[in-house]
Amino acid sequence: MNTKSIMRKQYFTLLAATALTALSCSDSASDEFEEVNGEVEAQYISSTIVTSTADASDRTTLFLSYDANTRLTEVSNGEDTDYFIYEDDNLVNVTGENDNLDIEELYQSPYNAFEVGEVREYDANGNPKRIAFYSEDYDPTTGTTIDKEYMAVVTYDDAPNPYFHTLKAAGIIDVLDGVQLHLTMTPQASEVVKARALLFNNNPSQVVYFDENGEPLYDIKVDYTYNDLNYPTQATIKATNYQHNGAVDFYTASFSYLD
Repeated sequence: MNTKSIMRKQYFTLLAATALTALSCSDSASDEFEEVNGEVEAQYISSTIVTSTADASDRTTLFLSYDANTRLTEVSNGEDTDYFIYEDDNLVNVTGENDNLDIEELYQSPYNAFEVGEVREYDANGNPKRIAFYSEDYDPTTGTTIDKEYMAVVTYDDAPNPYFHTLKAAGIIDVLDGVQLHLTMTPQASEVVKARALLFNNNPSQVVYFDENGEPLYDIKVDYTYNDLNYPTQATIKATNYQHNGAVDFYTASFSYLD
């Protein structure tokens, strides 16, 4: 979605969700997060840098800025910036046309299951475990494209979602809870439900993508180093592409937080 409303899809894709698929019958995102993780001290991401170990110039950066009230005000990839606009402490708009908070892109994934997927199964902590999504494949025999259902299988570390409080600082968690939806910029209800359904409570550590026959396509494995509050500070990412004879790429990641 390329609109400039607060519900732009790229800001939904950052985090994913709950063990239920409807807002009306679920606990709030904050309640579920606390039930799973306890009363975790809030930490707000100020930067994330992902670098290829084979080529240091192959780098993905994310810089986040906050105001004096710890509201998220800017998200930049070093070239383009998204600005968060508030009125009376409510988020009313996000300007810019970038996908700066896209987790899968940050972790070098070629797929977008966390953006367009449908949760088929949750784990015991209410994290999306199996996410179905469609991919267009070209059929050379007919000269047409066909949609094939792929599956992303996600596992998580026993650690809180490190992006949760950052999203909360932007008012997006409140939006997903339905407490700050402005009628003048309400998206389709299905988009709200999808975003709510995809929000995860723990920190994803592996995503394996499978084709329509259950054959693995791509595997992202992340090994984190955590601080005393159980938030990641460093990570090693191993990306295996089974469509290219199991070719493996490695990346390092660093996470910084507000003091």
